[in-house]
Amino acid sequence: MPFVPHTQADVEFMLGEIGVDSIDALFDEIPGHLANGQLAHVPEGMSELAMLQQMGERAQQDAGYACFAGGGSYDHHIPAAVWDLASRGEFMTVYTPYQAEASQGTLQLIYEYQSMMASLTGMEVSNASVYDGASGMAEAILMAVRGNKKNKNGLVLVADTVHPHYISASRNIVKNQRVEIKTLPMDAAGVIACEDLAADPAPTAVVVQQPNFFGRLEAVDALTDWAHSVGALVIAVVNPMTLAVLKPPGEWGTNGADIACGDGQPFGVPMASGGPSFGFTCARMALVRQMPGRIIGRTQDVDGKTGYALTLQAREQHIRRGKATSNICTNQGLLVTAGTIYLSLMGPAGLRDVALACHSNANKLREQLQALPGVSAVFAGPTFHEFALRLPCRAEQVVSHMLKRKILPGLSLSSFVPDLISDSEFTLLVAVTEKRTPAEIQSYVAAFSEAVAGGDLSQ
Repeated sequence: MPFVPHTQADVEFMLGEIGVDSIDALFDEIPGHLANGQLAHVPEGMSELAMLQQMGERAQQDAGYACFAGGGSYDHHIPAAVWDLASRGEFMTVYTPYQAEASQGTLQLIYEYQSMMASLTGMEVSNASVYDGASGMAEAILMAVRGNKKNKNGLVLVADTVHPHYISASRNIVKNQRVEIKTLPMDAAGVIACEDLAADPAPTAVVVQQPNFFGRLEAVDALTDWAHSVGALVIAVVNPMTLAVLKPPGEWGTNGADIACGDGQPFGVPMASGGPSFGFTCARMALVRQMPGRIIGRTQDVDGKTGYALTLQAREQHIRRGKATSNICTNQGLLVTAGTIYLSLMGPAGLRDVALACHSNANKLREQLQALPGVSAVFAGPTFHEFALRLPCRAEQVVSHMLKRKILPGLSLSSFVPDLISDSEFTLLVAVTEKRTPAEIQSYVAAFSEAVAGGDLSQ
């Protein structure tokens, strides 16, 4: 967007119209001790040329790496058409559609997004997104606490295998709303053992991630039926890409999960050093009035023409504060636009092809790595496209070595789950997507072999 500065004449004219002497007078109601004063820590500005040169140098530092990092953000191929379309001015410059008179194009796009997400998750309704996957989980917990009329104790059981950042963010968001989060311990296989579950007292909701943080596949049918048997609602945290091949949350167990949430980053959103992205929330129709944000509906006008409108937006700006569902407002609309275009381009068959390619590539790499001396799986059993390895040396040592070979090898689990896995500093979480070529996989194996064998790591 172009930057059009105000001239001094513009400023003086506006101040005159308002009837004040200076810009500072516009803010005279702010107590002096609350004002920032001089921002001495802000550096001097630089020219456009110098700025572009510096940004170019920094961009080059990131170029050429083969990415095997995951943990919630994945390096998928993004068709060129996705951001060619999402970057059009009609999409890029619009803001969140608060009002019912928002543009029909924006409303239709969000309606199509909601329709596809509801279909993909096997749920009945979807909202227009939230900030990210972690805030989506927190909002889902609050939805469940409000929506479970039979159990109002506010106890929520979250599987230990849920992404640790999601658990941390959710605790921060719900802790002042009389919601208690306790974790369900995982077993030696890196999943929740259904036979060890207890419900004393019975929880209001149970949160399960599929695939879980370690890439393992939970027994979601048994977990869902157990949770429902004790009167709890089930919240599914899912990687949406996996739903092209795995059972959708709406079909878990006998009656399906009650809420599905997660991060839409795999759908056309770059990794971008961890964000931004968009979170999705889908649910059963019985919980629709508990959903944060807004819902777009399709209707007809008096002439019989199709039209789109905001049909539900239960947030504090629109209804009584005490009755508001959520303070969620910005819905990451631009990233939702990219996700909607991605889903439209790929279709069900394309998503399935991507998911199967990810799974195949991950299995090929895992088999080769586990054949190396001293390398083994942290958890036995099937995974999707992410797996945890136990190494004969510290994971940071391997990461440092492979970075010099232009490979992002994965995440050291000591930074994420130091208390869940013994000797976590010797474990590495590796993710493989459809983008990784056979040559990149072989380069990974060669560099990884050097690192764990204790070769010359200084080069």
